[in-house]
Amino acid sequence: MKILYVTTISNTINAFLIPHIELLLDQGHHVDIACNLKSEISPHLIDRGCKVFDLEFQRTPLAKQNHRAYKKMVKLLKNGDYDLVHTHTPVASVFTRLACRNFKNIKVFYTAHGFHFFKGASYKNWILYYPIERWLARYTDVLITINKEDYERAIKSFKAERVEYVPGVGLNIQRFSETLVDKKTKRNQISIPEDAFVILSVGELNQNKNHETIIKAISKLNNPNIYYVICGQGPLNKYLSNMISELNIENQVKLLGKRNDIAEICKMSDVFVFPSFREGLSVALMEAMASGLPIICSDIRGNRDLIENKKGGYLVNPNDFNEFAKYIEIILLSKESAAMAKHNIEIIKSFSNSNVYKRMQEIYSIV
Repeated sequence: MKILYVTTISNTINAFLIPHIELLLDQGHHVDIACNLKSEISPHLIDRGCKVFDLEFQRTPLAKQNHRAYKKMVKLLKNGDYDLVHTHTPVASVFTRLACRNFKNIKVFYTAHGFHFFKGASYKNWILYYPIERWLARYTDVLITINKEDYERAIKSFKAERVEYVPGVGLNIQRFSETLVDKKTKRNQISIPEDAFVILSVGELNQNKNHETIIKAISKLNNPNIYYVICGQGPLNKYLSNMISELNIENQVKLLGKRNDIAEICKMSDVFVFPSFREGLSVALMEAMASGLPIICSDIRGNRDLIENKKGGYLVNPNDFNEFAKYIEIILLSKESAAMAKHNIEIIKSFSNSNVYKRMQEIYSIV
């Protein structure tokens, strides 16, 4: 079978989808890739025969480059002789499914990594995204959702040929559970005292990830032994740095930028906080669970699939820094962390690579 994998930008392929493509290659299929080449696709995939097509998809839906990418996609489909197109990420998936409408011989799979409309989403998101996704579902042979809220909505409201639930993109649990680290040494590397209480967040520095809520919580707690580590980069770096300075907590909050040692940083931390406003099913949150950390996260879709309130951690209103501060202090002072860690390690097994790949094999087998 000849398959075309599509995403808006190449970063999505490199971060999440290489094992999925390798699964198809191992089964003897040919796979090509189409995306905006923001970064080089893994040379390993090129060595295995994957062709890469640079289509200038943009995350902004109305960007004129998307129309050019659409025309290139139509040409690619005419000449590519593909049996299946598997598209990911919202913008690329809109234009790809539009392009596929007139190719009746091509099966179309779409993995929704979190609809932009959900319980608690803005009215604007519902008006803009819901009608488009509902309409395009009729041109989708298999709609794959990665959290239960999206699955239930797709089953109820969309007319895709089939709707399937897959528990995320798959997590290499052993990479996090089996990582060993000397806490003293690791903390010393980033200027954190050995006996500090360390809070960790991982995610891009943008409005959605909502790091400022935890920064406010740290300030409210007024405990110099609490340190907050943020791994990630993004457009709000300067804004967050200024906020940290204005609150006089520069010694306690560390903006570490992009890191390649997340597993080690998880193991040197005491609790993982995740105050996002919107998630599909967060890989960073799953990594923290596999590392054996208790969790304090926003009470939103996706997070509720992973964290059972008061068992694996606490689910909190993402706007309420007082509540985040309250539960940080509860975990700091209580002896519940070990039980929460054990609970999360057990729960995360359902989201492992092996489970996800098994589900994907079942879904691909229907073509």
